[in-house]
Amino acid sequence: MSNQIRWANALSTRPSLEAAIEEVVERTEQSLQASADLGLLFISSAFASEYTRLMPLLQERLSIKALIGCSGSGVVGMSRYGEAQEVEGQPGLSLTLLHLPEVKVQTFNLLPENLPDLDSSPDTWVNLIGVSPETRPQFIIFSDPFLSGINDLLEGLDYAYPGAIKLGGLASGGNIRGNIALFCNYEIHREGTVGVALSGNIILETIVAQGCRPIGETYRVTQGERNIVLELEEQSSNGFGNDNSRPPLEVLRDLLQGLSDTDRLLAQNSLFVGVARDEFKQELQHGDFLIRNLLGVDPKAGAIAIGDRVRPGQRIKFHLRDAEASADDLEMMLKRYLQQTPADADAIGALMFSCVGRGEGLYGRPNFDSQMFRRYIKNAPLSGFFCNGEIGPVGGSTFLHGYTSVFGICRQP
Repeated sequence: MSNQIRWANALSTRPSLEAAIEEVVERTEQSLQASADLGLLFISSAFASEYTRLMPLLQERLSIKALIGCSGSGVVGMSRYGEAQEVEGQPGLSLTLLHLPEVKVQTFNLLPENLPDLDSSPDTWVNLIGVSPETRPQFIIFSDPFLSGINDLLEGLDYAYPGAIKLGGLASGGNIRGNIALFCNYEIHREGTVGVALSGNIILETIVAQGCRPIGETYRVTQGERNIVLELEEQSSNGFGNDNSRPPLEVLRDLLQGLSDTDRLLAQNSLFVGVARDEFKQELQHGDFLIRNLLGVDPKAGAIAIGDRVRPGQRIKFHLRDAEASADDLEMMLKRYLQQTPADADAIGALMFSCVGRGEGLYGRPNFDSQMFRRYIKNAPLSGFFCNGEIGPVGGSTFLHGYTSVFGICRQP
């Protein structure tokens, strides 16, 4: 078919930047067998001292108008043997080339000082990006981890482009801005955001695996201020509204007493709070909660502080996180995706944006998330990087996550 999207990726682990570029360009062009309309590039922090050389060297070998990418403490791609590989702590270069017939490709580079404030109209954001919402764009976004306004950026994009998929991550690989790199159309940037809007003959779908499993019941916030939960109401057989509110610390103590010894031990360091994002969904499922940190407790007031704003009426659920929970969560999300996707809707390619806290450090062995993904989503080339924060949707809105793997799956309408 002349309008068929093509997707090719190659990963190189050669320690020489020139040799790595030569390998990934040669393999992707040979696999693509068509003109490339978009390139996605991820380079590991092992090459940090050579970031400035990357774009000139790549431009000598690759002719493409639209290119975005960033640095990562690790990168993900396809080995020459056709296997997904996560490269951590060593040189790695991952290049994806896409042939996108009947797709409008619009790259953008946003500097922090140019971002509108949240009181601005949607048109202000649309003019900044340069893409009409009527074209139903879908976004891939990479930002520097020192960008203080990342949440405002995501909220603004949701405001201007409601319902549009937005996924990506924060660059990683260093504790100072000089060790971080963003790439847009053969230029290197040390701050801000780079991205691409894709409109037309393409579908991007997401899997957001937050790596947690729920414990206990669902509770409703009856009193809360900013990020402080003051009172929680337990759900009874008749639902909420039974005026049985209690301080959350009291609720939590009762919950912990009912856990196994292993889970009680885990809760000492790996207890999180899930905040339901869909106010109208009656039966909440695993994955309907946005996972946020439990920041602290006030024993005197019985209150808890979480890493998100809360308001009365919101539903929350406590969660635990460890390697087993992360594996189970990802597998559950993959199974649900397949159940909800038509059998003939084959994936053309996929992106993986995984937290630096996952990978081999979490699971004790390499390639865990990527291999599980490929077990369920077969034959789709996979690429990505390890992030300082992952961008993906939960409950129809886009959020910055932690300890998460966000997958973007490309299909055609």
